[in-house]
Amino acid sequence: MVNLKFWFLLAILSVFLCKSSAVESDAIESVLRRLHSKEAPPIVQESAAKGVLQRLLPAHLHSFEFKIVSKDLCGGRSCFRITNYKVSSRNSPEILIQGTTAVEITSGLHWYLKYRCGAHISWDKTGGVQLASVPKPGSLPLVEADGVTIQRPVPWNYYQNVVTSSYSFVWWDWQRWEKEIDWMTLQGINLPLAFTGQEAIWQKVFLDYNITTQDLNDFFGGPAFLAWARMGNLHAWGGPLSQNWLNIQLALQKQILSRMRELGMTPVLPSFSGNVPAALKKIFPSANITRLGDWNTVNGDPRWCCTFLLAPSDPLFIEIGEAFIRKQIEEYGDITDIYNCDTFNENTPPTDDPTYISSLGSAVYKAMSKADNNAVWLMQGWLFYSDSKYWKSPQMEALLHSVPRGKMIVLDLFADVKPIWKSSSQFYGTPYIWCMLHNFGGNIEMYGVLDAVASGPIDARTSENSTMVGVGMCMEGIEHNPVVYELMSEMAFREDNFQLQGWLKSYSHRRYGKVNDQIQAAWDILYHTIYNCTDGIADHNKDYIVEFPDWDPSGKTGTDISGTDSSSQNRMQKLAGFQWNRRFLFFEKSSSLPKPHLWYSTEDVIKALQLFIDAGKELSGSLTYRYDLVDLSRQSLSKLANQVYLDAISAFRREDAKAVSQHSQKFLQLIKDIDRLLAADDNFLLGTWLESAQNLAMNSDEKKQYEWNARTQITMWFDNTKYNQSQLHDYANKFWSGLLEAYYLPRASIYFELLSKSLKEKVDFKLEEWRKEWIAYSNKWQESTELYPVKAQGDALAIATALFEKYFS
Repeated sequence: MVNLKFWFLLAILSVFLCKSSAVESDAIESVLRRLHSKEAPPIVQESAAKGVLQRLLPAHLHSFEFKIVSKDLCGGRSCFRITNYKVSSRNSPEILIQGTTAVEITSGLHWYLKYRCGAHISWDKTGGVQLASVPKPGSLPLVEADGVTIQRPVPWNYYQNVVTSSYSFVWWDWQRWEKEIDWMTLQGINLPLAFTGQEAIWQKVFLDYNITTQDLNDFFGGPAFLAWARMGNLHAWGGPLSQNWLNIQLALQKQILSRMRELGMTPVLPSFSGNVPAALKKIFPSANITRLGDWNTVNGDPRWCCTFLLAPSDPLFIEIGEAFIRKQIEEYGDITDIYNCDTFNENTPPTDDPTYISSLGSAVYKAMSKADNNAVWLMQGWLFYSDSKYWKSPQMEALLHSVPRGKMIVLDLFADVKPIWKSSSQFYGTPYIWCMLHNFGGNIEMYGVLDAVASGPIDARTSENSTMVGVGMCMEGIEHNPVVYELMSEMAFREDNFQLQGWLKSYSHRRYGKVNDQIQAAWDILYHTIYNCTDGIADHNKDYIVEFPDWDPSGKTGTDISGTDSSSQNRMQKLAGFQWNRRFLFFEKSSSLPKPHLWYSTEDVIKALQLFIDAGKELSGSLTYRYDLVDLSRQSLSKLANQVYLDAISAFRREDAKAVSQHSQKFLQLIKDIDRLLAADDNFLLGTWLESAQNLAMNSDEKKQYEWNARTQITMWFDNTKYNQSQLHDYANKFWSGLLEAYYLPRASIYFELLSKSLKEKVDFKLEEWRKEWIAYSNKWQESTELYPVKAQGDALAIATALFEKYFS
C-alpha cells in the first residue's frame, strides 16, 4: 500500500511538473514574440550582417547573399540555412545564407567558414583570425544540393558576467566594441548583457531626487571598479567619475545598443537592485535604508566600505526602480524587455521566512514592470551556490515564484562545474540558462572542462521536465583559452552529442590553417590534461609568481609543503572549496601556504610543449600558433616555478643557506625568462592595457586617474595599510610582460633577500618587514607612470625553444 501511495504521488507530481513546464514554455514563446517585434527591420539586419562580412572578408563581400526569413521556414525555431546560390553568372554570389535574424545569418557564415573553408575566428588577443584557408572569390566550396540547415535547440545564447565590464571592457572605445560585437554575432550570441554607461543614467535619476554631484562622487567607483560599485560592494574607490567619462560612456552605450539591435540581438539592460548613495538616507530619513557590512577592506574603512541598501519592501524602491528603467527607455528607445537584477547576490536577507522573501522578489519585479509592463527579470543564480546554507528549497522556491510565470529567467552561472539545475527540480519550473563561468579575475591560465561543456547543455536540455531556455558564457574576464569559448559558443547550435576528440582535431586544423601531426598529438594531450579538470575546484591562478605567498616560511604552523601527504591535500581541497564559495571574497591565510591549483600531469604537458615546438618549423608564421606556443610555454614554466619555490622553502627549513640561494635565484630567473617570452607576443603585454586606459583620458588629471585604476586593479586591487595588503591583492593577476619584471620580480626579490638574511643572522623570518617593504613598493608602482612596450620584441619560437632546452631537456 505504501509503495502504491508513493507511485501515485509521484505520478501526480510528474503531471504537475509537465503542466508547469508547458505553462513556462508558452510564457517564453510569448516573450520571444514580443522581443521579435522590437527587432530592426529585415533590410536593416541584412545590411548589418553584410557589414560584419565586409569587416571580416572584404574581398568576399559579393560572394555571399544574405536573407532574413521567418521562423516558419525553420519549424518555428531560430535557424540558419546555407545553400548554393541558384543564379549562375560571372558576378553573382556563390553562397546564400538565410536566417531568422542577422545573428543567425552571421552564425551561418561562421559555420560555413569553419566547416567548408577550414577557417578560424578568435579574439585578436588570442591570435585573431585564420582566414588564409578561405578560397578566393569565385572558388568557394559548394555545400550539398539540399543545403545545410541548423536550428537552435534553445532560444538564447547569453554573454557576459556583471564583472566582465570591469575586468575586460573597461578601457574599450567604439573601435574595440565593434570588433567584439562582430565576434559575438559570429558566435551566435543573441542575448548580451549591456551595462556600459549606466552611471550617466543614474546621474539623471538621482539628480531628480536632489542628490548632488558631490554625493555621486562618493557613490560611483572609479572606471576599473564600477562593477563592484554597481553591486554595492564598495563606493568611491578609484573615483570620482568625471563628467567626460559619464558623457563618453553614455554615447558609447548608444552605439553598442544600436549595433546590437541592427543585428537582431536582445540586449539585457541593468535595473535597480537597491544600491543607493548615502545622501538618500538624509533626504528620505523614514525610508528603509540600511548600511551593509564591510566587503573586503582591510579595516572597515568607511571611505570605501559599507554601502547603503534601500529595501525592496520600501515604496521608494519601486519608485526609483521605475524611474531608472524609464530613463533608459527615454535614452535608448524601446529595445528590450529583459533586465538584470541581483539584489540578493552575496547579500543575505535578514530572515529566511519564505513569505518575506516572496514579498521582496515581488517588489523587485514591480519596480521593473511599472516602467515596462512586459519586463522579464534575468537573475544570476550564483547565490544558490555561494550561499547555499541560506537558499534551501523553501527560500529558493519563494524567490523564483515571486514573479508571474515566464517573467523570470535564471542564469545557472556555474553549471560547467556546479550545476544547480540538477538539485533544484530545474529551478522549480523557472526557465534557466545553462552557463559556463570558467574564468575568475581575468587571470591568464590555460584551463577548461571540455567534456562538461560538450555534454552539459545537451544533458540539461534533454532531461525530464527541462526548463532550460539557453546557453551562456559568464566568465569574469575574456581573451584567453580560445578553444573553450569556441566550443561553448557552438553549443548554442548543437542538438545532439558529438565526438569531442574529432572536433578537437578539426579545431587544431582550422586554428593553424593546416593539418600537422605533431600539433594534433599535442592537442590530444592537452585535451586529457589541461582541458580535463574534473576535481570540481573552480580555477583561479594562484601560481607563486603572480600570487606570492604571504606566510611564515618557518613552518611553525605545521604546514606540509611537500604536497604528497594525503591529509594535506585534503586540507587544501577544502580550503580551495571554501575560498570559492563566494566569487569576490577571496581570503588568504598567512598561517598556511596557499597551493596553486594543479589538476594534471605536468610531465605530460611538457611532452605537448615539445610537440608544439617541433611543429614550429611548419607553423611559425601563424599568429594563432605563436599565441598558443607562448601560452603553453608560460604555463609550463610557471608550474616549474611553483616547485622551485617549494624547494627554496624546504631548504630554508633545513637551514641550507646555499640551497636557498640557488633555488631563489632560479625562481627569479624564471620570472625574467617568462617575461622575455611574453614580450615576444603582442597579446601578453602590460603596455597595451595601460595605453588603452590613457587613451580614454581627456586631460592630464584623467590620464593619471585612469592609469592608477588600471595598475591597481591588476595588482593590489583594493585598499591596504602599511602592514596589511589588500584582501583582494593579486585577485586579477596577469601574466603580462612588463608586469612580471617590474612588479612580481621586485616583490619576490624582497622576500628571498629577507629569507637569506634570517638564515644568515639566525633570526626568525620578519613577516611584517616583508609586508611593509612590498606594500610600499606596490603603492609606489600603482602611482607611477613609466611606459612599457606596446609592440612585441623577439622571436617567440626561438625564445620558447631556448627556454625548453634550458629548463626541460
